[in-house]
Amino acid sequence: MDGQTWLVLATIAAAVMLVAAAVLLVRVFKARRLLMDAGIPLRNKALFWTAVVYTISPVDLLPDPIYLDDIGVLLVALKALHSAAQKAGLERANRD
Repeated sequence: MDGQTWLVLATIAAAVMLVAAAVLLVRVFKARRLLMDAGIPLRNKALFWTAVVYTISPVDLLPDPIYLDDIGVLLVALKALHSAAQKAGLERANRD
């Protein structure tokens, strides 16, 4: 493969990672209604805001054409927030 082919592949990979990071960021913001729920622990709410700040921050673990670290942080935030919401929902169901 020549240099132009590698450039095209790198551009496509960067675009795919950028789209994935953007989709996950939108999902995180849609999940923000969970932040208003009193049953969700503060650490999960703080993880949400940490993920948002890290994603838009210019300081990264990996340089910015590589969005794998941003995607990973957003995935962890979404998983933690939804797990806490499910647990809070189950606890509320048991109390009722």
